Amino acid sequence: MNLTALFEGQPSAIFGIGYQDPTLVGLYCIVLLIALVVFGVRVVFAAGIAGLVGLVELIGWGPAATSVGSIPFSKSVSFVLGLLPMFILIGYLAFHAGMTKSLFHAAKVWIGWVPGGLAVASVFAAAGFAAVSGASVATAAVFARVAIPEMLAAGYNKQLAAGVVAAGGTLASLIPPSAILVIYAIIVEESVGALLLAGFLPGIFSAVIYAIIIVVWAATHDDAGPPVRGFSWRERFASTWGLLPILSVVVIIISAIYAGWATPTEAGALGAFVVLVVALINGMRFVDLKNALMETSKLVVMIFSIIWGVLIFGRFLGFSGLPESFANWILGFDTDPYVILMCILLGYVVLGMFMDAIGLLLLTLPVVYPAVIALNGGMDVTAADSAFGLSGPQASVWFGIIVVKMAEVCLITPPIGLNCFVVAGVRPDIALSDVFRGVALFFVADILTLVLLIMFPQIITWLPDLMRS
Repeated sequence: MNLTALFEGQPSAIFGIGYQDPTLVGLYCIVLLIALVVFGVRVVFAAGIAGLVGLVELIGWGPAATSVGSIPFSKSVSFVLGLLPMFILIGYLAFHAGMTKSLFHAAKVWIGWVPGGLAVASVFAAAGFAAVSGASVATAAVFARVAIPEMLAAGYNKQLAAGVVAAGGTLASLIPPSAILVIYAIIVEESVGALLLAGFLPGIFSAVIYAIIIVVWAATHDDAGPPVRGFSWRERFASTWGLLPILSVVVIIISAIYAGWATPTEAGALGAFVVLVVALINGMRFVDLKNALMETSKLVVMIFSIIWGVLIFGRFLGFSGLPESFANWILGFDTDPYVILMCILLGYVVLGMFMDAIGLLLLTLPVVYPAVIALNGGMDVTAADSAFGLSGPQASVWFGIIVVKMAEVCLITPPIGLNCFVVAGVRPDIALSDVFRGVALFFVADILTLVLLIMFPQIITWLPDLMRS
């Protein structure tokens, strides 16, 4: 280690490799990052340390320290990042105001009559809550308390009950407002509005696939759970009043983005205001409001900290030229682009077994995204000339939804399937192994959904294309 160069602020301070080979420095720092994560260092610190080490090696201590020190402030004042606190606040306000129980009750009385009705109701209720939450873990935690007790009381298999809730929580990754789609937009500098619109149909599509899988399974297995009948049409229509706050938020956010009468950040703030007003009208206590604000603050600080750490690493990758080298390496393969895409997605499945979804995207996208766009033909390519039949902007949005869907899969895959741990934590009477067995059915459903989204990209690109036209 060259300590003299370190304190003199010169490049080549640590590894002694020299600025002549920045790509090799990039590879070394990726290995350092992986090693830190494997040894239990949190992603925010692992990424920050690896990025700082790489920057010191390439540009010296003084410029590296200045660059790293400016990131927290320069990125925190981004107007786009204002979306995250608003979206997260909407979810916690809705939860503490008791809107989730009304949502689940409405789903139960409307569709509980189908085979596996309570499980199907849980999926669509989770999709509805996802439209005001944006956080997968929060959705799983909420419905572990609301839906699982009713399913178990009705005689449902506990593995299916737990699996439905864990998998249903992942819908919050796609259905707007989605925090992880905002993070993707920040990393790749894509339109937040286009991505939020793009996630709406795939999110609903995923929920429908889940529901079909449940109905088929329940129709062929006696222990899957009986349908729930006996509700009158009057009770069904009466239950819809509890859906109005959530529907209002969905309409505000989608119409604002689509019609352009408000920015996504403004739409998120207006949505949070609507939920707050409804919660206060419904008698929300001060302690519940305080808890919602505190939980929102904690989650926002955690997400912002991860973003800061990984952006430090991303800045280093920009100096190293590794993303461009990786893209050129991918383009050198003489094989079908879809085969390469499948290999990349398989890599996400493996990495997702050991990392949380946000950290996974933040650490991989700076390298993988340029490669996929280059594989498609670049940002200026037309749909007729591209590898995936998509123009450059379409490919950017399409890959965003695909990779976020992969992040959903990672939330239910062992050994770090975060949603599964959350369900097991909320319901200590259900073993973690039972939760993982329960989500196996939905893992198959997610793979089927991914295949269909890749084969028919119009499911993703239709709404964003309408917004652009």
